[in-house]
Amino acid sequence: MTLKPIHIIGGGLAGSEAAWQIAQAGVPAVLHEMRPVRKTDAHHTDSLAELVCSNSFRSDDWEHNAVGLLHAEMRKLGSVIMSAADAHQVPAGGALAVDRDGFSAAVTARLEAHPLITIAREEVAGLPPGDWDQVIVATGPLTSPALSEAILALTGEDSLSFFDAIAPIVHADSIDMGIAWRQSRYDKEGPGGDAAAYINCPMDRAQYEAFIDSLLDGPKAEFKDWENVPYFDGCLPIEVMAERGRETLRHGPMKPFGLTNEHNPTEKAYAVVQLRQDNALGTLYNMVGFQTKLKHGAQADVFRTIPGLGDAVFARLGGLHRNTFLNSPRLLDSQLRLKADPRLRFAGQITGVEGYVESAAMGLVTGRLAAAERSGRPLNAPPPETTMGALVAHITGGHLEGGPNGTGKFQPMNINYGLMPPIETEAPSGGKRAARNDRGREKKRQIGARALDAIAAWGG
Repeated sequence: MTLKPIHIIGGGLAGSEAAWQIAQAGVPAVLHEMRPVRKTDAHHTDSLAELVCSNSFRSDDWEHNAVGLLHAEMRKLGSVIMSAADAHQVPAGGALAVDRDGFSAAVTARLEAHPLITIAREEVAGLPPGDWDQVIVATGPLTSPALSEAILALTGEDSLSFFDAIAPIVHADSIDMGIAWRQSRYDKEGPGGDAAAYINCPMDRAQYEAFIDSLLDGPKAEFKDWENVPYFDGCLPIEVMAERGRETLRHGPMKPFGLTNEHNPTEKAYAVVQLRQDNALGTLYNMVGFQTKLKHGAQADVFRTIPGLGDAVFARLGGLHRNTFLNSPRLLDSQLRLKADPRLRFAGQITGVEGYVESAAMGLVTGRLAAAERSGRPLNAPPPETTMGALVAHITGGHLEGGPNGTGKFQPMNINYGLMPPIETEAPSGGKRAARNDRGREKKRQIGARALDAIAAWGG
């Protein structure tokens, strides 16, 4: 029997993963991507699964980190995103970071080669046609205005947006390694075994204070049409963090802890700017945590005051774009279907998850749910003991800031252990901090082992 195709709108991480999972289940998929027919403010290529912000998928440690556990679950379920990431990783300490061009090219090639996937380069303006009886909307941070307006009209909501920012990228050969040095925090090795994956630029107190002044005084980009759109706390512009207190940055992205300056081992830096490898050749490095809305001219001036970056050549300066997400606990059911129009499923950042891996994971889940429905074998969402199930539970019925039952404001969320059911273990009863830490690490490992067993059972 020939099955009708499932349509996916959006060729980012979530849409690409959804199409792959559908096709791998033996169901035809049509992936609609508006680039290059319609450009966006954030994308630079026409490739599928392009990474528009960082090149890091964050921690790869499944035993002690929730996002690392999400990586492991996705690998067990044949994720095309994780497969491409593993094939194109670059050194990043304990994190999984990728050569962004090689990664997106690999995802594009695999989807183009799949016999059950059709890629349609076109914009879907407004709600999809009525004869598309199964649709996954995975339009990510830059949903087209026509589709956003149609979703708003259908749901009765008044807003879908918040601000998101991107960090600058520097040519590695323009960094002064007589001042900067290579080291991962606490010398932690990453998936590739490199314990010196970051370039570190030290600041003394006077340099840090002058830098904060420059951030606060520098001219900022203004978007008058978006004035009422809030920021997402997980991706704040660096100058917005500085406005929250002069010490905020040195306890955040500029913290000096776990680092020793090889040029001056006895003198502790007051703050450290880290840069992480951005491509496989090691020719480009991105400034970790330096999302910014400073105007481009000001960015170059301010960031060149950082020791080691005095002659920095920027491959890309930072920027600001609008992100889009639903009030999912109010609007989506447990199958990630829109209650107002159940033929529409949603995946990725538009559901209210934050982060590359979380977005791709929701694409994986919606792809499997849609394929199962099309094949006549309904499938429940993953169990809440898994990271994927915990995310689905959160966005479809979990925490609403300010009150239950849809009375509060829903905010984007990264995966974390707080979203997962606790595991019954012996509680710490005093003793040394190291013993308490060991118990905490063991508890996380047990949560991870439980999750991997549960996701294997769910995935069949």
